[in-house]
Amino acid sequence: MTDDDHRGDATPLDAVVRERGIGSPAGAGGSPGGETAAGDADGSGPRVARVPETHDHDTFSVDGIDTDRREGLLEAVLRDVDGVSDASATRRNGTVGVHHGPSLSRGALRELLEECGLVVASGDGAFEARRASQFASARVAVAVLFGLMVATPYIAVLYPTRVEWLFYDPVTVQYLQSILDSQMATHFFVNLGALSGVAFLVACGPIIRRAAAATRDGRFTNESAFAGGVVALYGYSTLSAFTGLGGAVHYDLVAYAVVVAALWTQFGVTDTAVDPATNDETAAKDAPNGETDEPVAMTDGGR
Repeated sequence: MTDDDHRGDATPLDAVVRERGIGSPAGAGGSPGGETAAGDADGSGPRVARVPETHDHDTFSVDGIDTDRREGLLEAVLRDVDGVSDASATRRNGTVGVHHGPSLSRGALRELLEECGLVVASGDGAFEARRASQFASARVAVAVLFGLMVATPYIAVLYPTRVEWLFYDPVTVQYLQSILDSQMATHFFVNLGALSGVAFLVACGPIIRRAAAATRDGRFTNESAFAGGVVALYGYSTLSAFTGLGGAVHYDLVAYAVVVAALWTQFGVTDTAVDPATNDETAAKDAPNGETDEPVAMTDGGR
């Protein structure tokens, strides 16, 4: 992303800048009510603001800071407000931090951010979005890690016995088959079953909850088909491994399905910033009647 906007359209932020007569972000380095270090007068070095001890600090989670230029303009607008001693905006994580006097309320700052064309999340909404994003990343990590732990024994032991013609050493294949026919096979499949089962429950937790909700409502969805198919495959593999059913044990397919589903949810079309399984609850919290302006403990603009 360049320092300039990726499109030339005028924005509400540009209108606020013109209305207040604010120059370029570089020229707005000093902030009203704050002092700038002498070394910054010529524009060299980082800007340092003196924040009075009596000033409060609020952090907002926002959407709409999509270029470095808008980041600088927003900081200049905030520092131009009476009572603001310092402000920091970061487009990388969508946060705005403001140090301000007690006479300036968080609500007034929120109104100014919205006047600049930004979508400001409520305190609860921002926390829920960050927590859901963290959980989504953790689910991907669990899926990939456990998937590799399941795939490795299959690649090393089971696959050679199923496609013997790919291996030139029949003695090795015979040895691997003897392992599967021995008492060790029970411990072998217990580990695989536990790993693939935990991966499915953790990595696909939101999918399972939505599929269960759809089933209770009498609806059949793609997620219902996915969850049902994985459960059926897992159950069949368990019966084959620990009973006399004699079928193939496909814990590997369970693990592969979990990895694909987790990666698709994280990087595909689904927005993981908010967990869809709890989207209704979050929407209710963000409604006007239930809106809260409690501060969010995130970062001071990511600086």
